[in-house]
Amino acid sequence: MIRSMTGFGDARIEAGGVTYSLEVRSVNHRYLKVSVRLPEELSPLEGGLEESVRGLLQRGSVSIRCSAEGSPAGQAGAINQGVLDAYVSALHDAAGRIGNTGDASASFDLASLLSLPGVLKVEPMDERLKAAREAFAKLLPEACDNLVQMRSREGEALDSELRELCGVVSSSLESVVDRAPEVSKQYEARLKARIEQLLPEAEPVDIVREVASYAERCDVNEEISRLSGHVEQFLATLDEDGPVGRKLDFIAQEMLREANTIASKSPDADLSRAAIEAKAAIDRMKEQVQNVE
Repeated sequence: MIRSMTGFGDARIEAGGVTYSLEVRSVNHRYLKVSVRLPEELSPLEGGLEESVRGLLQRGSVSIRCSAEGSPAGQAGAINQGVLDAYVSALHDAAGRIGNTGDASASFDLASLLSLPGVLKVEPMDERLKAAREAFAKLLPEACDNLVQMRSREGEALDSELRELCGVVSSSLESVVDRAPEVSKQYEARLKARIEQLLPEAEPVDIVREVASYAERCDVNEEISRLSGHVEQFLATLDEDGPVGRKLDFIAQEMLREANTIASKSPDADLSRAAIEAKAAIDRMKEQVQNVE
């Protein structure tokens, strides 16, 4: 069953006081194009996530958005008391010197102290990256699985429409096959009537030769055969496993080529109408297969 390239999937997990979330979105693209958005402090994880996605998805423009909200457990209140005492002592000394000169008075609050370098014990970046890497490694397959499920549902609708359009092409071909012999007979009758009116002495062999030449110019049996074969191949490809979008696109191009030739060779209004209906259906098929994985 074919799959669409349009889809969305997400996953979320809480670990060590931090909530990690990951979203995957995809739209159609000729190949696999991956972009990853991460918080700035987690940007070193981008390459690994991109590589992992390439092992899970095969085609489409894929956008991944990751976030990590909250602080690691135990980080709140982790104050380096020795450093804080040193800052407070130094500030008191400075305030005393300023007060003795009478030039100014000094004050400070706890929030300002906590923002000073070294006062808060922050979890090492290596540990934070390790925790985030482990969390996203769990989330990515889950989010991609949700994405694939949505792609599969979209693919079912695409499959149904493409098969219906193949039916329109086949029906139009049947009309061409039924009508083509009548076109030659009608041309022969008109030619005979015209020649008898203008050239009564014309030999029957001349009429036969001209009708044969006309029939050869308008013969579309070869194109009908090839187009019918392409329709069968298209339907068979829909049943194949794996990404078949580019193969379907190529077959649709060949189908359109044959339909254009049939239309250009059709001198009859009914034949032309049937060929145009086939072309319209194939054009619609070409549009739809652009979104097939």
